[in-house]
Amino acid sequence: MDHISPAQPAQFDHLVVMLRDQLTERAPALEKDGYRLTEVSVHNLGSINRLIPLDSTYIELLGWPAGQPPARKEIADQPLGLDALVFRTQDAQATYERLARDGFQVNAVQRLERPVTLAGEERMARFDTVRFAEQPIRGLRLYFCQHLTPQYIWNQAAMRHENGAVSLDHIAIKAPEAQAVAAALAAVAGAKTQARGDGGYLIQLPNLRLAVEPGPGTREARISHATLLHKDGALRRFDPRL
Repeated sequence: MDHISPAQPAQFDHLVVMLRDQLTERAPALEKDGYRLTEVSVHNLGSINRLIPLDSTYIELLGWPAGQPPARKEIADQPLGLDALVFRTQDAQATYERLARDGFQVNAVQRLERPVTLAGEERMARFDTVRFAEQPIRGLRLYFCQHLTPQYIWNQAAMRHENGAVSLDHIAIKAPEAQAVAAALAAVAGAKTQARGDGGYLIQLPNLRLAVEPGPGTREARISHATLLHKDGALRRFDPRL
């Protein structure tokens, strides 16, 4: 399949941690680890989330209310853990058209919104998303997000974490066929792959690196771990407390 890459690779937008119907009970453990979490917010599609905002990205804790069935079909069967890689787009419709031209099975642009409270006042955060009708890589959930109200996601108060977390540095993916998975990820993001020499591959995005590593014994690709840069210059793995 021939892919037409955009002029620049996509930025990374956010990493999704799936907490299913356990978000409310599990999120406090992350607060004890020194992360400042946003308040619980309810999407127009019925899911709920809390965020860990970082410098140009964020970690999304995603789920649905305890005791209720999942409202969104695409997350209903997702297991607990690191769940999705989300790329940023400045033009969701153009991204949809590019992916469709490249032969990916994509759904029409979808509007997502949820209320947020800032300085005691309620605002509406809005997003346009491009989701795949058929995921390009077995085991990984990928999609694109265009922020229509980025000021409601990234604000200085929400980004001050007691543990000093500043940014996502890199995310590692284990895969049974590292080269093929890296090539597919790069095609989606409009980026290039770089062989590491140990059987793994790097994909450099403008604001972080994706590392695809050989995963002997794995049946499908999976997000292995994410590493955060802290104010003291240290790199530390993100622990989702699962």
